[in-house]
Amino acid sequence: MAKELNFKQELTACFGQPVSENPTQAMVEAAYRHHGLDWRYLTIEVAPDGLADAVKGARAMGFQGFNCTIPHKVAVIEHLDGLGESASVMGAVNCVVRRGDQLIGENTDGKGFVTGLKELTDPTGKEVVMFGAGGAARAIGVEVALAGATKITVVNRSVERGEELTQLLNDKVPADAEFVPWDKTFAIPESAEVVINATSIGLFPDVDAQLDFDFNTLREGQVVADVIPNPPRTHLVREAEAKGCKVIDGLGMLVNQGVIGIEYWTGVDADPSVMRKALEEVFG
Repeated sequence: MAKELNFKQELTACFGQPVSENPTQAMVEAAYRHHGLDWRYLTIEVAPDGLADAVKGARAMGFQGFNCTIPHKVAVIEHLDGLGESASVMGAVNCVVRRGDQLIGENTDGKGFVTGLKELTDPTGKEVVMFGAGGAARAIGVEVALAGATKITVVNRSVERGEELTQLLNDKVPADAEFVPWDKTFAIPESAEVVINATSIGLFPDVDAQLDFDFNTLREGQVVADVIPNPPRTHLVREAEAKGCKVIDGLGMLVNQGVIGIEYWTGVDADPSVMRKALEEVFG
């Protein structure tokens, strides 16, 4: 009689649009291998009209969780059993975690950013300037405020989106938010201690694109962060370093949110250096 095989491998995934190469998959699976975890992270293309079935499938197959990317970060909420604090505030989910027999939506985008920020400065009492009002800006704005920032200036070209994010921050989190229309070259106020690019400006292949602000208003010791992971050394990162600023690049945020997701799923505190190395190999 053939020996019975009992094989079980824990599964996590990313539900979203098709991609030719998923850097998150490379990063997460590198951490699984490094820590000897018998887990897999799968990239699964899910169309909007298939999202409900995809979540049902994850439940049925015992997935320990999954990430959601565009266009599912809001739509997935109706298929879940509950939300974490920040996901509830911002109304968006990028990480789903199985807790008992429930699927709970979290958002690790802003949490990953704040982890990197705290390595350079305590956000408590800080004044922040943030370019952008999209999904990344929403997540970062909420988490920075929850971490103690007292003022957030939202700079954005779309007045409607900028005002919407500013209103959300003023209504939902303990920080004073102000909107400034980005209709001319912006000057960083002297009182700003943290400057964040939460737009897609500078993302590959438009690597020469530059933020329209006066780089001479950056000052030594200021914290400057760019969410763009590819390329990691954006024009903003290079200029900020030249001005003597403390810099956070987009790989840092991506790694930190991955560390948080892995801890949610597995309980393991993953080694960020292993994950960053995997990303650097993907991005060359």
